[in-house]
Amino acid sequence: MSERILITNDDGIEAPGIRWLAKAVQRAGHDVVVAAPLTEASGSSASMTAIEQDGKIVVEPRELAGARNVPAYGVAASPAFIVLLALREAFGEAPAVVLSGINRGANAGAAVIHSGTVGATLTAAHAGLRGLAVSLDVLTGVQASVATGGAALDQLDEADDEKRHWGSAAGLAVQLLPVLSHTPAGTILNLNVPDLHVDGIRGLRRATLARFGQVQVSIAERSEGFVRTAVQAAQEHLEPGTDLATLAEGYASVTPLRSPAEAKDVRLNLESIRVQTPAF
Repeated sequence: MSERILITNDDGIEAPGIRWLAKAVQRAGHDVVVAAPLTEASGSSASMTAIEQDGKIVVEPRELAGARNVPAYGVAASPAFIVLLALREAFGEAPAVVLSGINRGANAGAAVIHSGTVGATLTAAHAGLRGLAVSLDVLTGVQASVATGGAALDQLDEADDEKRHWGSAAGLAVQLLPVLSHTPAGTILNLNVPDLHVDGIRGLRRATLARFGQVQVSIAERSEGFVRTAVQAAQEHLEPGTDLATLAEGYASVTPLRSPAEAKDVRLNLESIRVQTPAF
């Protein structure tokens, strides 16, 4: 009997990526349940937030196109909180593995700390489960067409989402499940896939985290009582062997991650510090 797999995301239950991932994992013969936020929760990291009505978290049964036999739920909660609820058997038998995605946009570099997609799997890892975060690099085409300067994210048309290569990412995710099963408990794999047909992807490579994320936030305008931000593609130099460099070369990248742990290599001299009330 196969292990039960929870599939969640941070783009919301209506996002095409989660449909593709659920279909692919189900067709590979796995026991799947889907539970994802009712609305987009991007950038939620591993936050534990939910919306309650009369003291109850809203859970709505949903049907996923092409995966009608997969039980699916829209939940008024963050992805990490949904994982916690699943571990408490809110959606039936508790999962042994958590998949998150397919995210619309790469989750790469040190910026994965902010990702709700990755945050869901880190929450699973903290509980001793294995997890796989899956993202589709939809910025590939935009960045390739920009010779200099930042690529504005508003160049990405959400209306074209159904035309993206979700199948490429879903197929690689399914192929990575046996690899994931042979990793130590508490491990997650962060998979980023170019938005290309499988024939256009050069292969799969292990990569380190880049020092920065794929996008950066800048202050577009500030005045009395408000600040307006702009999000652009980062233009920092790509270091060879990192996830962002690997994507730029046309490969899908895989980075093993773990949940936060004590930094045992850090030495602290605390004996000289006196505990006292500060003087004001």
